Amino acid sequence: MDGDGASQGQPMLEKRLSHRERHFTAGEVVRDVIMGVSDGLTVPFALAAGLSGASAPSSLVLTAGLAEVAAGAISMGLGGYLAAQSEADHYKREMKREQEEIITVPDTEAAEIGEIMSQYGLEPHEYGPVVDGLRRNPQAWLDFMMRFELGLEKPDPKRALQSACTIALSYVIGGLVPLLPYMFISTAQNAMLTSVGVTLVALLFFGYIKGRFTGNRPFTSAVQTAIIGALASAAAYGMAKAVQAR
Repeated sequence: MDGDGASQGQPMLEKRLSHRERHFTAGEVVRDVIMGVSDGLTVPFALAAGLSGASAPSSLVLTAGLAEVAAGAISMGLGGYLAAQSEADHYKREMKREQEEIITVPDTEAAEIGEIMSQYGLEPHEYGPVVDGLRRNPQAWLDFMMRFELGLEKPDPKRALQSACTIALSYVIGGLVPLLPYMFISTAQNAMLTSVGVTLVALLFFGYIKGRFTGNRPFTSAVQTAIIGALASAAAYGMAKAVQAR
């Protein structure tokens, strides 16, 4: 009987061991790439369209566009760095406060563990051993409270620099796309038409990929991204024409 039970349990064990969970864990990197590329495709695109609408030569459009890409990449990268650094500083402050509370009011903090566990449908006799186990391990207790009470994940120490570099590089890559035609076509109007076509294709492709990574409908995301870029460039072009008409 024992042999039969063991032989039946073996396939189940092998099935569990062969199971590999596939979760996407690079959400922060993808968010930075999306932020950088989306702005990079849209802002220089609108700037180039506006300057073309003002009848500026391709050389001037290209120079202004490259200057904007450089300035935008620095600005966006710095913004990403400061945001990630602020998140890390906030985590450190809250961790210090929570650590002090565990030392000064341990019973209150232990009761909060029970409250958290009860939200998952556990009864006192079920989560009691968990509470006792955490009280014997202050570091695990602190990590538990940070994650489940405050909803804070420990940030990667390298996150700020990585975020800055990712956003800046993504902005440059996205920003060069609408400017490429101005490098090869001397007439600004012709370059603008080519830039519109190239950039809209890039926006559609980027929107589709963004939808795949973020869980949205890829085609809907592609159309929305292209519409936003088209509206931005059309607004800039229209404003330039209106100012020029005066």
